[in-house]
Amino acid sequence: MPVPSRRGRGTPWYEEGEEPDYRFSLANERTFLAWFRTGLALIAAALAVAQFVPPHARGAGGVALGAGLAVVGALLCTAAYFRWRSVQRAMRHKRPLPPSRLLPVLATGAALTGLGLLLLLVGAP
Repeated sequence: MPVPSRRGRGTPWYEEGEEPDYRFSLANERTFLAWFRTGLALIAAALAVAQFVPPHARGAGGVALGAGLAVVGALLCTAAYFRWRSVQRAMRHKRPLPPSRLLPVLATGAALTGLGLLLLLVGAP
């Protein structure tokens, strides 16, 4: 008998379909943790910009760079969970894995960060 979910919609998503091979579930979890670590590293970089770049050199560009790093890091951590869940669901229902939206987000965020850092360094006295 299915266990009712908290929302009252029947079986929770993590009990739908068939249990996938545990190796695939563990690989999916490792991938989630890798994305999460990357997001945390971006947040740590934002903290480093805020704490270690001198205020006179930081200016508005440094604040924007730090804020951008923090936002991209937070979005990446959040998106990593939703990616993990969608892959887990696809495996439970024996469907093809969904395409990743994280790669373009990370690539764009890294490119903008690099460009921002370049502009910050070129503009510094």
